[in-house]
Amino acid sequence: MRLTVMSDYAMRLLMYVAQHPERLCTISEVARAYAISEAHLMKITHQLALAGWLETLRGKGGGMRLATPPDQINLGAVVRGIEPDFAIVECLSGNTACQLNNSCQLTGIMNGALQSFMSHLNRYTLADLLAPGTGSETTQTVSLHQRPAVSPS
Repeated sequence: MRLTVMSDYAMRLLMYVAQHPERLCTISEVARAYAISEAHLMKITHQLALAGWLETLRGKGGGMRLATPPDQINLGAVVRGIEPDFAIVECLSGNTACQLNNSCQLTGIMNGALQSFMSHLNRYTLADLLAPGTGSETTQTVSLHQRPAVSPS
């Protein structure tokens, strides 16, 4: 499975804004910080604002800030909100009539893998991506490397 670059940019954008809670951040400064396209960031900012994770202010002196504390922004929800689909194999897209219908287990196995992937992301929040001491002062952050590993069942 491969996520689009939009998920990567969305996570980076949220992390950048979370690391600067004392002020508004602009799309152009985030684009410069990560050397990515402002046009892509505008689309992502719009999606994140519609989902309620970013607050945007237009005009001179405008910018963006988190609309929700970092510990309430679930990574699985962000990926689901940004990605257009999760058809990691053609049969999961629902747009095709499979020749192997009723004799193939690929759909179930791939769907299970996708569910495991999303379940793993659902265990983390934006706060988990931030270094201790950054972002909201009321949010306790935990490094991804400090979380206990959970074996798949």
